[in-house]
Amino acid sequence: MSEQLAAVDTLFLHEDGEDFQVVVQRDGQRMLGGRLEVKQTDAGPRPARLRVQRGSQEDLRSPDQFVELARRAERIRVSEQTSRRGRRVAREMLDAYQLDAKVVRTCRYCASAGEYSPITSETAIEADGEDICPDCAIAELERELAYHGDVTGTARDRLEELLLEVQDLERIKNLLSGELDPELTKFDEISATVEDVDLVPTDSLNLHPGMQQKLESQFDELLPVQSLAVEHGVTEGQDQLVVSATATGKTLIGEMAGIDRVLNGDGKMLFLVPLVALANQKYQDFQEEYGDIVDVSLRVGSSRIRGEGGGFDPSADVIVGTYEGIDHALRVGHNLGHIGTVVIDEVHTLGEGERGHRLDGLISRLKHYCEEGGQTAARDGRGGEVTDPGDTQWIYLSATVGNPGSLAESLGAQLIEFEERPVPIERHVTFADDYEKVDIENKLVRRAFDSKSSKGYRGQTIIFTNSRRRCHEISRRLEYSSAPYHAGLDNSRRGKVESMFADQELAAVVTTAALAAGVDFPASQVIFDSLAMGIEWLTVQEFSQMLGRAGRPDYHDKGTVYLLVEPDGVYHNSQEMTEDEVAFKLLKGEMEPVTNRYDESAAVEETLANVVVGGSATKRLNDRMLGEVPTKHALGKLLEYEFIDGLDPTPMGRAVTRHFLSPDRAFLLLDGIRKGEDPFDIVSAVELADEEL
Repeated sequence: MSEQLAAVDTLFLHEDGEDFQVVVQRDGQRMLGGRLEVKQTDAGPRPARLRVQRGSQEDLRSPDQFVELARRAERIRVSEQTSRRGRRVAREMLDAYQLDAKVVRTCRYCASAGEYSPITSETAIEADGEDICPDCAIAELERELAYHGDVTGTARDRLEELLLEVQDLERIKNLLSGELDPELTKFDEISATVEDVDLVPTDSLNLHPGMQQKLESQFDELLPVQSLAVEHGVTEGQDQLVVSATATGKTLIGEMAGIDRVLNGDGKMLFLVPLVALANQKYQDFQEEYGDIVDVSLRVGSSRIRGEGGGFDPSADVIVGTYEGIDHALRVGHNLGHIGTVVIDEVHTLGEGERGHRLDGLISRLKHYCEEGGQTAARDGRGGEVTDPGDTQWIYLSATVGNPGSLAESLGAQLIEFEERPVPIERHVTFADDYEKVDIENKLVRRAFDSKSSKGYRGQTIIFTNSRRRCHEISRRLEYSSAPYHAGLDNSRRGKVESMFADQELAAVVTTAALAAGVDFPASQVIFDSLAMGIEWLTVQEFSQMLGRAGRPDYHDKGTVYLLVEPDGVYHNSQEMTEDEVAFKLLKGEMEPVTNRYDESAAVEETLANVVVGGSATKRLNDRMLGEVPTKHALGKLLEYEFIDGLDPTPMGRAVTRHFLSPDRAFLLLDGIRKGEDPFDIVSAVELADEEL
């Protein structure tokens, strides 16, 4: 036979009852496999018959052919799983032909199937108390994944990667049953980093006595990023873009510069944020901290609905507001007085869809107001004459910017970038179906709250999810004290939640991803119940902003982040990627640059607002925006829509811009009004159109 004449690399024997499975390899490839029957003779065990498998057929070979193959083999191996009796039989049989064999670790699954797969400590995978080869372990895992619902794609790849890493099939299977094995769920750790910065003593600052006294009573030294900002002139009027991680002290930079200018009679301070909840929180903080030396007022978007007198005082020294609230004040022509400092928190919002182009437009309109004498006749908040209405300081704050250098240049600001992370953050990934997620969240919340940091604080959790309804659902099902927190709650309820969390009366808050920007909960742990915001997947920037809420240097030794990922999961049929694919894209991805590209609707909307505020200066307002606005085309559309007459807004144009309507929404409303439709039906149509968009 040809097998007898060929060189043989390995002949392998694996005990099978009274006989042996035989595998013959040549050049590392299986040449033949079969079953060797052994007979007992007076001289000892001898080959009786070799049954060679040929597909479904079986060829019977003489014992001499087995002996010939064994003699031609470079090595003979006997499976470690072979019993003592089997090893003795194999050794005595081979000794009779002066052949040596070595006992080796092999995969029993392969051997039972007539394959030879030697394994080592580096390749062996433990399964049901024995070691098997990686291929068989992966095949077993895939059978388990199919049982759990055909887990495929990135989730399967991650589990297979973990299997080869930890070499324990049962531990990997347990992950699919909600087991929180931290060694397996851990994806990576973002280390704490420290930059060498000379800290500025607070008593060396040359600020107004009111601000100076407050700082000296609280701090001996400024934090590193604050020291860098001071060294580069923030208290001397220098415009700055400050990019630094959450909880590194960015907010105080704006306060320090703005309050000082207020007290020195150099104009009021605007502190602008993207969200009503965040504005309310900052307003309360400013009232408590500075209410004894300055007047503080609040301007949020809803104040335009309440009408004048809704608590907003445009003559106040400090105005805390939402982007939309201040923009609305400009669009309706309020005199905001002499603005000395504008602090724009979460400036990376410039890169976000609808909110991005509105912030871009607001910055341009506010700069126009400050430069072009909109406040010339006004007195500042302390009654003094305005000395230089165009000399406004701009301070932009963010924890997450992918292109800080180019953004600073576009904003005309000096970049202060500080990359220190106060505490390390562990990032974990675990796979769970939607119905399993709350059970896992329960375990994680309990585990965190039952532990204390070296600073004496319990671990508390922020759970981010993608809808208000889901916030309430999760909160109801958590066993430890928790509360939902979202923009649909009134100020009183949100304030109560914030206070209870600060006093460690809550183990967790469950909030929407939309409230990730700057909400100040000192949490040790962040859980992503969903990786979507509404029906849109999170960006790397949004994800980084949210996970940055985990771990505070004055409270915690480290931050912990858990992504609860549904394999193959989507939240809307328009989503091309699945949640497991998105998870690793976010974990491995680079921060997106802050850019703004306008479609026609956004360009027309911002141009109309610029016409209302800037009139003949509309082109200059458009040109200074980050996004490229085709002014001529946008003005043509506004004339076509009868929103402007020349460079003057029509009554219809004023109404559209005061309500922040895109042209599409405006015409949808107009069509319903002209047809005499019920107001509720009109609003429903607008909401439905928004959902479809």
